[in-house]
Amino acid sequence: MRRNRSYKGIIFVAIVILIAVGVYGVLNLSMFEKNLPKIVLDSEINWNLKSPIPLKVEDESGVKSLKVILSDQEKSHVLISKEFSTPEKELSFNITFPKNNILNSKKQYTIKVEATDASKWNFFMGNSSVKEAKFKIDTKRPELYILNQSYKIAKGGAAAVVFRASDENMKEVFITTNYGKKFIATPFHKEGYYAAIIAWPATVDDFSADVVAEDLAGNKSVARIRYFLQDRKYKVSKIPLTDRFLDGKILELANQYADDPDSMDKLAKFKFINETLRISNEKKIAEITSKVPEKLLTSFNVKPFYPLKNGAAVASFGDHRYYTYEGNEVSQSWHLGLDLASVSGANIVANNPSVVVFNAENGIYGTNIILYHGFGLYTLYGHCSNSLVNLHDQISPNLDIATTGTSGLALGDHLHFGVLVQGIEVRPEEWMDTKWMKDNIYDILELSKKVIDKK
Repeated sequence: MRRNRSYKGIIFVAIVILIAVGVYGVLNLSMFEKNLPKIVLDSEINWNLKSPIPLKVEDESGVKSLKVILSDQEKSHVLISKEFSTPEKELSFNITFPKNNILNSKKQYTIKVEATDASKWNFFMGNSSVKEAKFKIDTKRPELYILNQSYKIAKGGAAAVVFRASDENMKEVFITTNYGKKFIATPFHKEGYYAAIIAWPATVDDFSADVVAEDLAGNKSVARIRYFLQDRKYKVSKIPLTDRFLDGKILELANQYADDPDSMDKLAKFKFINETLRISNEKKIAEITSKVPEKLLTSFNVKPFYPLKNGAAVASFGDHRYYTYEGNEVSQSWHLGLDLASVSGANIVANNPSVVVFNAENGIYGTNIILYHGFGLYTLYGHCSNSLVNLHDQISPNLDIATTGTSGLALGDHLHFGVLVQGIEVRPEEWMDTKWMKDNIYDILELSKKVIDKK
């Protein structure tokens, strides 16, 4: 009798355990998920009555219902109220307003979003999320005017601009160009003022630039920088390729950088070096030199660059090179630096205070050093035989940083010297000319300071 009672007790406990396990299992099914719907909406919204207001709601079991309410201190208005017969796991749309709903730009509104999912959790009521956002009408464009600028910009050259841009809800200020480059504008001297050095690439036939100021509501002001455009004609070279060159330097670089050089003939190796590898190397340089870390520019002044004592120019900036083999054109490139040569292994000098931002092998540039001088201005030193500095070193004026050589795509011992403005190669000759630097950069900045101080 006692044994039967004992068996019944064991069976009862087993049943209870099975039921508990079953309930636990059911409650942990995806249909009983406990995660709240995710509502993606900015916590503060400035609206210009034109740009759409995006709203996104996500949930793993699907959104079952959604409500959007606009309210001020006096009343509320339901903008959206939907029940979904088929729950949506992701909802993306723009919040719109009824045409007869007049909004007051002087009022502070609140947008409230309520979302409930299709989960069976919470006694089959589902999980609910609520998110509120402050909402303000802003239709006023930023104030924008150009204070001063360089008189002209040359093809392949650089120029300065100083301007004022103000808005209580400013989002960003920048300079855009006809060739797609977006230049960073640096806060300058006092709050609300900005400055930049910008560039016209030698590879682009025409040039225009606009200052753009945009606020958080999407209101935008645009002002054209009216430079006098000085066209320049650059050298065009026809360079016949020799077997000695292809079987020497090109073969050496292809073996170093190509994935499968044995599968290429000599012309394919040349095209790989002159096009594929060059593009990769130049992309790396552009990424490094596009940064402008200054939060505020109070002063900027560099001396003319003379990186190689008694150096003679052996190749010019802007040379458009066409390469031929047995009379047929096979490839082309632009030489966007100034080649200087003196004696083998000559010392390369950094004329200005700077910081080393790159110091490594870089394909066709060989041992490559890049220095940053502030205000988006960089200098580049290629084909070095030996680097005398380390990455992140602070460089004093007139310090030897390397020696010339034949590393990379160089046949004779020389220095490839480049100057870049926010990632764009510009004519080094401008930055070796005291008068050009004074007229086009320093006078613009200093005169602008005086005008700003009077306001």
